[in-house]
Amino acid sequence: MGKPRGRREKRHEERHEPVVEPEPQEVTPFFGLLDSTELEYFKQAESTLNVNAFSSSEEREAFVASVFEEAKGKELKLVTNQICSKLVERLILVATEKQMKQLSSAFNGHFVALCNQKYSSHVVETYLVRMAMYVEKQMTGAPEELDEDEEYVSMENMFLFFLGEIKPQLDRLVVHRYASHVIRITLLILGAKKLPSSVESNSVLRSKKSKIARKMIEIKDNEDYERSFMTPSSFKEQLADVLALVNQHHDTKSLRELAIDKIGSPVIQLLVQLEGIVDKERTLWCKIFAEPDKPAEPQEEAFVEYLLSDAVGSHFLETVITTQRLKNVERIFQLYMKDRVLKLAKRETTGAYIIRGLLKKLKAVDQKRLLDELVPNLNELIVNGFDFGESVMTCSQERGDYLKPEIVAKFTGFFRLENNGDILESVLRLSNSTLGNTRGDWPTADERRRSLFLEKLVAYDKAFLKDCVEGLIGLESDRLQEMCKHGVFSHVVETCLNRQVEIISRKKLLNQLIPGVGVLACHATGSHVVDRLWDFTFGLNMYKDRIAKLLSENRDVLKNSGYGRQVWKNWHMELYSRRYADWKRVIKDEQDREKELDQDKEHKKH
Repeated sequence: MGKPRGRREKRHEERHEPVVEPEPQEVTPFFGLLDSTELEYFKQAESTLNVNAFSSSEEREAFVASVFEEAKGKELKLVTNQICSKLVERLILVATEKQMKQLSSAFNGHFVALCNQKYSSHVVETYLVRMAMYVEKQMTGAPEELDEDEEYVSMENMFLFFLGEIKPQLDRLVVHRYASHVIRITLLILGAKKLPSSVESNSVLRSKKSKIARKMIEIKDNEDYERSFMTPSSFKEQLADVLALVNQHHDTKSLRELAIDKIGSPVIQLLVQLEGIVDKERTLWCKIFAEPDKPAEPQEEAFVEYLLSDAVGSHFLETVITTQRLKNVERIFQLYMKDRVLKLAKRETTGAYIIRGLLKKLKAVDQKRLLDELVPNLNELIVNGFDFGESVMTCSQERGDYLKPEIVAKFTGFFRLENNGDILESVLRLSNSTLGNTRGDWPTADERRRSLFLEKLVAYDKAFLKDCVEGLIGLESDRLQEMCKHGVFSHVVETCLNRQVEIISRKKLLNQLIPGVGVLACHATGSHVVDRLWDFTFGLNMYKDRIAKLLSENRDVLKNSGYGRQVWKNWHMELYSRRYADWKRVIKDEQDREKELDQDKEHKKH
C-alpha cells in the first residue's frame, strides 16, 4: 500500500469532523421606504421643530399633532431613516400620552429589531425616558382623558410589553453595539436611578463619538433627563427577573468575559450596581469575584490582575467598587492591591482609576494609609493629568484636611516649575485652548476637567487663590475678557472674585475687568462675572460706583438683552438711576450686616 498523501488524508478526516455552524449574520430590519413626497414633508417637519419658531405653545402642539397624524402607519419607516428618526425623537420629547400610545402600538412586536438598528435605537431610548416620566405621572395623578371608544392601557403596561419582548433576547442585546445602550437606559429606569444626559461628556449612556454626534444634530435633552423617576413595584420585580436571567444564563467564566467586553462591560457594571436593590446576597458580584469571607483564589487573582491592567477592565472595577458593599471591596483590596498601591497608581490609563475609586470607598484608616503612600509621589502622578490630584484633595478634605500642608507644598512646587510659575497656563493650557475661538466650538471635555480642578485648588487653599488672581492680573485685557466669555474658564474667573483676595490685588483685577463691563453684562457667561463683581467690590465703593456708572451709560443696550436686564436687576440699577441715595443705603446696609456677622463669629471663637 502506498503512502497516503497528507493533504488528501487531511481532507478525508475533515469530512468526518462535526460541522460547526457559522454564527448568523445580523440582519438590518427593513420596514419599507417613504416615497419622495412623504420624505420631503417629514424632512421639513424636522426642520420646523428644530428651529422652534412657533408663536405659542398651542401652535407647536397643533403642529406636533398634525405630524403624528401624518405619521400613522409610517412610524417604523420613519424611525429607521437617518433624518426622519431625528424627527420622531423631537416628537417624543413633547409627546402626549395618546401620542405615546400611538408609537407603542406601532413599535410592539418590533422592539428587538428597533434596538438593533443604528437610528431607531436612539428613538427607543428617548421613547423609554418619556415613558418613565408618564409612568410616574400616572402613579401620582389621573391619566389624560381618552376618547369614548379608546381602550385604556397604562404606561406601566406599555413598558412591561417592551420588557416582555426584549428579555428573551437579552444575552444578544447586552453585547450589541446599539442595543446595549437601550438595555442600559432600561436598567436605570427599572432601578429608579437618575437618567443621565444623552449629550454630556460624563454620561454613562453614550460613547464619546456618539455624544459628539448627538450635539451635532442639535437634539437637546428635555426636563425628563438628569433626574430619577418614581416607579411601581412591578419594575422592581422586573429588575429581579432580569438579574435572575443573567445569573441563570452565565457562569463565572462568561460573566468575567462580559466584564472585560468593550460593549457588554457597561451593562454588567449597571447590573452589579443595581443588584443590591433586589438581591441582598449580591449573587452577581459573588459569581464574578467571590463571597466576602473566601480566601484568595488563583483564577480570581488572574482575573483581578487583568482588570488592573486593562482599559475596559479597570473602568469596570473602578465603577463597581464605588457602589459595592464595603466588606466586598475591602476583601479585593486586602488580597490583591494593598501591597502595591503606588505601583498601581502609576498605571495612568488603568490602575490609577481603581486607586482613585478606593480613595472614595475605603474606611478612614485605609484612606489615610493610601494618602501616606501617594502624597510623597503626588507630582509624579499628576504629570499627565490632574484627576488624581483632585481625588487626593477630596480624600484629604473628607479626612479633616489630612496631610494638607504636604499636598499644598507638592502642588505649589509643581506649578512654579512649569510655565514660569503661571498657574493658569500650567493648569488650563490657555495657549492651546478654544479661548477666543469665534467658530462656535464648545469647550472641550479636557478644558472642563482642567477648569474644575483649578476651581478645586482655589477652594482648597488660599495660596492657589492668590496665584490665580496674580495670573488673571497678568493677562492682557482682551485675553481676560475672552476668559470671562468662555464656557468653562469663566467659572475660574468667578471663583477668583472672592473677598478673601487682598485689597491691592482686588483693585488691580478690577482695573482689568471694569472697562469691558458693558459688553460682558450682555453676554451669556460674562454676565455672571459682572454679577459677582457686586460682592467682589465690597468695601471698595469707588469701584462699585465706576461699574454702576458704566452700566448706566449702556442702559439701552442692557435693557435690550435678557442677560443685561438680569445684571441691571442684580446691581439695583433702577435705584441707582432714580434714587442714588437709596442705592448707597443698600450698599451701607449690606456692609453693616457683614460687620455684625463678623463680630458674631469673633464672639463665638472667644
